[in-house]
Amino acid sequence: MPGQSVPPVELRPDEVRLLRFGAVTRNAHRIHYDAEFARSEGLDAPVVMAQLHGCLFFRAAAGWAGSPDAVRAVGWQNRAPAYVGDRLVVSGVVREVDETRGEATLELEEHRGDGTVCCRGYAVVAIAGR
Repeated sequence: MPGQSVPPVELRPDEVRLLRFGAVTRNAHRIHYDAEFARSEGLDAPVVMAQLHGCLFFRAAAGWAGSPDAVRAVGWQNRAPAYVGDRLVVSGVVREVDETRGEATLELEEHRGDGTVCCRGYAVVAIAGR
């Protein structure tokens, strides 16, 4: 199983998705929904929230594991901003399997459509039933 690919998860966030995600997560920072304000802060456009990147990592892990209930941990570090309209793709590989604990660790990356790495991280998933 180590080296096995994690099926990619893709999202192209738009302004409405970021606004709604910000409302649900109580993240009202204007850099996520106000283009003019984002530019005044030195950004090209409204930026995707860190938590939304984490949700995409979670979706990739749950998809590989076959169930959201199998995801035990997710961690990531943001490397570059992702903007409204960017095509984001999370993919990865199985890094290691611990048969004793019944877990696999997935190595994950998120790229923008231009190839820029936005995030790197991991997920730990239960492998019982896989």
